[in-house]
Amino acid sequence: FSRIPEIIGGILIAVGLAGLALFIFWENRVKSPVFDIKVFRRNRLFIFSNMAALINYLAVFAVAFLLSLYLQYIKGLTPMVAGFVMIAHPVVQTILSPVAGRLSDKMEPRVVSSIGMGLTTLSLASFVFLGSETPLIVVIIALIVLGAGFALFLSPNSNAIMTSVDRRYYGVASATMSTMISGGQTLSMGITMIVMSIVIGRVAVTPEYYPAFLTSVQITFGIFSFLCGCGVIISLLRGKMR
Repeated sequence: FSRIPEIIGGILIAVGLAGLALFIFWENRVKSPVFDIKVFRRNRLFIFSNMAALINYLAVFAVAFLLSLYLQYIKGLTPMVAGFVMIAHPVVQTILSPVAGRLSDKMEPRVVSSIGMGLTTLSLASFVFLGSETPLIVVIIALIVLGAGFALFLSPNSNAIMTSVDRRYYGVASATMSTMISGGQTLSMGITMIVMSIVIGRVAVTPEYYPAFLTSVQITFGIFSFLCGCGVIISLLRGKMR
């Protein structure tokens, strides 16, 4: 995916999709499938919760990569100072995750996780307007909102996925969620690399390319915020767990 727009990128994606189609075909025919598609296909809560997880990680994973480069290249911070700025996200997430988990036991998980995704969308949308003159405090506040949104989404969404299946399917449900997470992370970096290769080209990011780099950052965050907004809708459409 990250090789797009080269022809080899399109070929490899086609091969991957063909492999996925073959896997689905095979799992529908064998007596004891690894992934029982017939069971999960009728489980709307399971499907939509996993889709929401895929989109959320797709939208968020590349944030650390993009902002670390932005803080160093555009804002001129040292790697250490940039790291201290970036830590605002995981600190807030760590503090709020237990709270979000308890909320999802009392409220519908789709409500809590959708609010979290909404906050994430708001944070990502604010990054679209990053510029060389953007105050550092604005970046930190956006990262705090991102951490809060991620915390409110993750625990309730995981709760929804695991409680939407019978006990005998816990292993498959957990593995499916892990696949959505890793797939979202991969797609996140893939989209980032595609935008950079189109806007900047396959070159080292040197001072002469800083304006183009900033443009690619803004475009990428625009894509991520749009996808995350779509994820909010998917999260709300999953239905009630209780």
